[in-house]
Formats: sequence, C-alpha cells, structure tokens
Amino acid sequence: MSDPTESLPAPSAPAPAAPATAGFELHGGRGRFNAAFFRVLGPTLERSLRRQKRRVFSGLPREVVELGSGVGANLRYLPVGGILVAIEPNRYMHGRLRTAARERGVLLDLRERMAERTGLPDRSVDAVISSLVLCSVREPEVVLAEIQRILRPGGTFRFVEHVVADAGTPTRFAQRALRRPWGWTFEGCSCERDLEGAIRSAGFAGVTLERYRVHTPFLPFNTQIAGIARM
Repeated sequence: MSDPTESLPAPSAPAPAAPATAGFELHGGRGRFNAAFFRVLGPTLERSLRRQKRRVFSGLPREVVELGSGVGANLRYLPVGGILVAIEPNRYMHGRLRTAARERGVLLDLRERMAERTGLPDRSVDAVISSLVLCSVREPEVVLAEIQRILRPGGTFRFVEHVVADAGTPTRFAQRALRRPWGWTFEGCSCERDLEGAIRSAGFAGVTLERYRVHTPFLPFNTQIAGIARM
C-alpha cells in the first residue's frame, strides 16, 4: 500500500517577517542632517511648543512609549527614573538620544523600528506620545491602529503635530509650493496632512484637541494641533 502522505505537498516554510524598518530609507546625508538640525534648533522649536507639550504631556506614567523620539526633546516631560520605550528608525539620532536620557535620569529602551510595527504586545502600555512625527510616517492610519493595538483600555495617546493649513491662506500656499523639497529634506515629512481628521476618525473612545498656530520662520510648520486621544 502506498504511503498516503506521498501525494501531499511538502509544508512550506513560513514567510520571513518584514524588517522592523521596512519602508524607511536610512539616508546617510539626510539622516545626519536631521539629527544635527533637531539637536541645534530643538531648543528654538521647544520654546514654540512648550505650552502645548506641558498641557498634553502632564502626568505621564512611569513608562511611556514614544514614536519618533529623535534626539530626546520630550525626555523633560517624563518623571526622573521613568522608562522611555523609544521607537526611532533613524540611527543617526540614537547617540544624542542616549546621552539626553542619561542626563535626564530616564531609563531608555531604544528600538530601531517603524511606528507602524512597534513589536510591542497587545494592550501592554498606558501611554503613547508623539510630537512632529505623524507628518513623516508613510501611513498615519496604520500608525494610529498600531497605537490602539498596544494601548491598554483607558490608556492615552498624547500628541503635538503640525497639520495642513486652511485653504486659501499664505501658509497653505507655502505648504503646497514647498512640499517636495520639504519632504525630501525632512525624511518624508508632509505638511499637507489632515491629521486632525485622521485622529478623530481612528476609533478612539474620545479625542480632545486644540488647533493653534506657532510663529517660526518655517512657515509650512506653523499650523498645529495638540491633544489627547483615549482608549
């Protein structure tokens, strides 16, 4: 009698997992430029955003996940002795981020991954933060779904982001005119995204946010939102 398994196809090997940074192009020139840009001009940007950050990042828990931690601009809002799980695919940012975490007394769990694939377990964190990050991810809706996946019930997503300006305004004209060089220089950053609409329609239990304007020489960047989305 023939072996009944002879006609069965051989089991296929599992498909390889996508790299943690798939979709992110680490460009030596741009990567280094952005690390230097935010290290040098970070304090200037922080002065423009400080009031909003203090409001939405107030009372963060001991352990926080941050998407796009950069060179550590938001470490000051974490408690001393706290833990930052930093999702940062640009390794040129990593050196300054590690130094800043040591200086601030924050324990750093640095992961070279994309915001779309944090690798964190379902319902495992109480707070996710981002600032000036959703503008540069490839698919904001996928990132927002990932945030919801990893947040525990009652957890919060706290954000400070720049967004598309109202139609017909000088800022909107500048955003449209500069979109290609801006996006190339700042690693895919788009200044034309309706992130308010994306966050409100993402399925959070509740969203509170404020629209406002900052005044900097970087005109496409000046229309902003800050708020908290709750699970």
